[in-house]
Amino acid sequence: MTHPLTHLGDLPVENFLRDYWQKKPLLIRNALPGFVSPLDGDELAGLALEEEVESRLVLEKGKTPWELRHGPFDEKTFATLPETHWTLLIQAVDQWVPEVHELLQHFRFIPNWRLDDIMVSYAPDQGSVGPHFDYYDVFLLQGAGKRRWRIGQTCNVHSERVAGTSLNILKQFDTEEEWVLEPGDILYIPPGVAHWGIAEGECITYSIGFRAPSHADILCELTQDIATRLTNDHRFSDPDLTLQTNPGEISHTALQQLKNILLAQLTDENLAHWFGKHMTERKYAEDMEHDEAIEADDWQAAMRDDNLLLWRHPAARFAYHALPTKTLLFIDGQAFSCSRELAETLCQVTEIDWATLEPLLEDPLNLPVLNALIHQESLLLDE
Repeated sequence: MTHPLTHLGDLPVENFLRDYWQKKPLLIRNALPGFVSPLDGDELAGLALEEEVESRLVLEKGKTPWELRHGPFDEKTFATLPETHWTLLIQAVDQWVPEVHELLQHFRFIPNWRLDDIMVSYAPDQGSVGPHFDYYDVFLLQGAGKRRWRIGQTCNVHSERVAGTSLNILKQFDTEEEWVLEPGDILYIPPGVAHWGIAEGECITYSIGFRAPSHADILCELTQDIATRLTNDHRFSDPDLTLQTNPGEISHTALQQLKNILLAQLTDENLAHWFGKHMTERKYAEDMEHDEAIEADDWQAAMRDDNLLLWRHPAARFAYHALPTKTLLFIDGQAFSCSRELAETLCQVTEIDWATLEPLLEDPLNLPVLNALIHQESLLLDE
């Protein structure tokens, strides 16, 4: 099993988090020594033909500058591409290729619920997606060939973009640092930092991205989640109302009462209930339920007698939060109550054997949760 990195090059992960995470870029030479890309360009093109896979093509000199095309594509598309100056992007490759999913394990020194997915890009010589910035952290792992990366200025919503393209291409790019990455090298880019990668010959890059909900999304979706559990009996009230000089004034007392209403709902449980569900939602929804439910006795017997294991689905997202009176387990956008021991186990490991699971079944909360997770295929029963 692949383990989380303890060092980035010679740098301890603790030092990286203290000095670089969300602060400044970092180049890590030979971060994964001897790294060999588990995919080549033909295999990535094959994924781009599939309906359920999100794929994009960026042509620097297309019908318009920086033309963006969305997949799925067909073989004719690839046969008619120019020799240079284009890039193929495949999202969430970790959900389709086990060897790519294993790469995620290296980055679990960041909380599981922050990890998003691994996007893989293939480019011929001079292929690029242009100078741009992201609102999230990204580790850029060079998989095959070489890519020249230029690091630029810190950007925000006011940074000017090139008109006429749906890509966020920066109108101005001020190169501050420049490196050529080779297989096994990693470049960390914090949110808001402009970067521009250009292939030197054929090139494959693995982008490990992270989730960072906007404050607008947090406010809108959190309040919506809380509102679904409130009744019509919950109303603004002012039992201590006093006579005002002007009846049109909204007093500071009224605003304080409004603030009290909001603060009363911002409990740890309410915050965790929404945040855990939000951060574990699958980006690419699919039908996760069996046609027929697997009976609890059957899967337990298979684990006990046939040595089958419970595996975490490659696309499944797990997190938990321990409250004083209960533990909330969040899986694929749903919240469950279970023992803290079960929550910690499911979030810590990717496979569970019967010897590990059997003691956890003594808590009556846990069996219904496990049944639900197996039924919806967040957990898979296999050798």
